[in-house]
Amino acid sequence: MSADALRSTSWQRIGKGLYCWVGWRREPWPILQVLHRIHPGTTFSGLTAAYMHGLDCSATDPVEVIAPPNSSLRSCHGLRVRHCKLTIDSVVPIRGLPATSIHRTLRDICAQSPGLPSLIVLDMALRARIIARNALNGIGLMSLAEPAESQMETRLRWLLTEAGLPRPQVQVDLRADDGRFLGRADMYYPQARLVVEFDGGNHRDRLVSDDRRQNELVGSGFTVLRFTSADLHARPHVVVMQVRGALSAGFVQMPRH
Repeated sequence: MSADALRSTSWQRIGKGLYCWVGWRREPWPILQVLHRIHPGTTFSGLTAAYMHGLDCSATDPVEVIAPPNSSLRSCHGLRVRHCKLTIDSVVPIRGLPATSIHRTLRDICAQSPGLPSLIVLDMALRARIIARNALNGIGLMSLAEPAESQMETRLRWLLTEAGLPRPQVQVDLRADDGRFLGRADMYYPQARLVVEFDGGNHRDRLVSDDRRQNELVGSGFTVLRFTSADLHARPHVVVMQVRGALSAGFVQMPRH
């Protein structure tokens, strides 16, 4: 393969000295295997390691690695390099490749990207049950982490708490007064009997069942607010205003348990 051929539109550069055919579906694992052969002394870290642990993170944009302190390897296109010494218990093998442990991975992510991006990863880790809540002690934002079912649910919860609203309970089973199970709430404020839901792309497919569920919840004395990704991106202030209003109304109508 000549250098001129690699510079053609048929090939895409994904790292130093590393190219792939544009028609190839970019699978992370083959890329990671090749990079490990090229840089055998490195350990995959950050979002790349999070992907290797089974989380829905970007593994190769860029690939993140930790190199020994004396390594001459530097960051380049498609590769982000950090230099530090890792302890033995900070590295685990995953499919034959070295990656930082899940605890070290989450700690690094929180240190590099504080705020919502880190909380999304922490929520995913709790949801996947690859780390216990008490193991998150010492990790940034650990007190806010919850096993949310989607990244957009995390974004909605972040929006509400950043606006100064109370922290909702997450993934709560709701029951009628007779004990009958009505459904599981994405977010719930028990004092106001307020249910806050995020409607993802699959809401259209289960519209009938969702409407029946909402009718049962409302009939049992719950207030239900539903939001979409368009609401979060285009009207976040309206989302906050509606939740704040529903909370205020619910507290006025209290008590009901």
